[in-house]
Amino acid sequence: MRLERGFSWDQQKENRSMKRNLIIAGIFVSILGASFQLKRRAVVEAAAVQAPRFEVDPLWPKPLPNHWVMGSTVGVSVDADDHVWIVHRGNNDPGELKAETSPQQTECCYKAPFVMEFDQAGNLLRHWGGPGEGYDWPQDMHGITIDFKGNVWLGASGVGAVGAPARPSAPPGRGGGTRVPRVKGENDLTAPLHDEMILKFTRDGKFLLQIGKPGQSKGSNDPENVRKAAKIFVDPKTDEAYVADGYGNHRVIVFDAETGKYKRHWGAYGNKPEDKYLGEYNPDAPPAQQFGNPVHCADVSNDNLVYVCDRINDRIQVFRPDGTFVKEAFIAKKTLAEGSVWDIAFSKDPAQKYIYVADGANEKIWILERDTLQILTSFGDGGRQPGQFYEVHNLAVDSKGNLYSTETTNGHRLQRFLYKGLAPVTKMDQGVVWPKTSAK
Repeated sequence: MRLERGFSWDQQKENRSMKRNLIIAGIFVSILGASFQLKRRAVVEAAAVQAPRFEVDPLWPKPLPNHWVMGSTVGVSVDADDHVWIVHRGNNDPGELKAETSPQQTECCYKAPFVMEFDQAGNLLRHWGGPGEGYDWPQDMHGITIDFKGNVWLGASGVGAVGAPARPSAPPGRGGGTRVPRVKGENDLTAPLHDEMILKFTRDGKFLLQIGKPGQSKGSNDPENVRKAAKIFVDPKTDEAYVADGYGNHRVIVFDAETGKYKRHWGAYGNKPEDKYLGEYNPDAPPAQQFGNPVHCADVSNDNLVYVCDRINDRIQVFRPDGTFVKEAFIAKKTLAEGSVWDIAFSKDPAQKYIYVADGANEKIWILERDTLQILTSFGDGGRQPGQFYEVHNLAVDSKGNLYSTETTNGHRLQRFLYKGLAPVTKMDQGVVWPKTSAK
């Protein structure tokens, strides 16, 4: 090796060692810099992921008058005036209704009317519901929708035998009636079930239309009758009623909303629906090619996509209005019990960028990006306090973006969550979204 002029062998060796160390140090600094930039970019990108943020309104609605109490609250809808409508089953525990006994045991309480309307201040405005002339009142209420014309649609999921007395309404200041017990065989087409119809009323409770008749369903390909339908959505663009059908059938069925005339129906993946029992849900098995029970919602977005809640199979399926399958997404796929996808509502922006998903098994509300069906975050927890849930069942959104929820079985509750705008997603599960309080 040639020696550089003026330097000894040892000096040149030391110089080469120093250069090598400087090169290594430079490479190390470059790696650290690149790593820092990647981490910084990840933080920036994470902060750029935003989702709607909510806080529970613990003082809404106001207490009901007349010592009224709600039962399982199984439907919520918001009308064009931002009034909030609910339907409940009136299936209160007898110990809660001691004022209804004869002789009367206590001052409180009475079963509230089945259908109730609240204004934005939480005041009760209208209330009605119960058996009447010209229609068959359900054994068990399920789902309420106020359509774009202001009409009120009611679903029904009762399994009382045909001929059994329907649960009567509660007159002003009084309750009435006893809960019709559930029976086995909701998937048995030979069982004489009662609730095989949907009903349409005016805002004041005047009867307008009934589709289907008790005890007449011939299964998931019957064009005339439903079978324990869970929820109705009326598309203002076509005046068609999309029915999530339901607890007995395995399909979405579409009717003309004015005449009740049958239009079309389909099952999972756009298949012809079948009524065979699919067995218990297995999250590790291939996706079921048919809807399970219940088909719990069928809502149409502004861009003409139909979002269907296949509750027991933990999934949302998306279709075009003719039943053509588009895509699907699983929510908390390992959920067993009653399933994770109970209801959906769209955010109020014109693009409906977000979907809210009620999960009454895991006791939370998921927030998804609608385009990708990617979960962004969730909020809620099980419990009785405001902001907690006991089987959160239905969702609705008002013009301000506020979110309303109802709770079934022993939940017996309507809650409001105030929209607080978009915020960076900092954690997947927000827990109970209690109001922020300022220090005094």
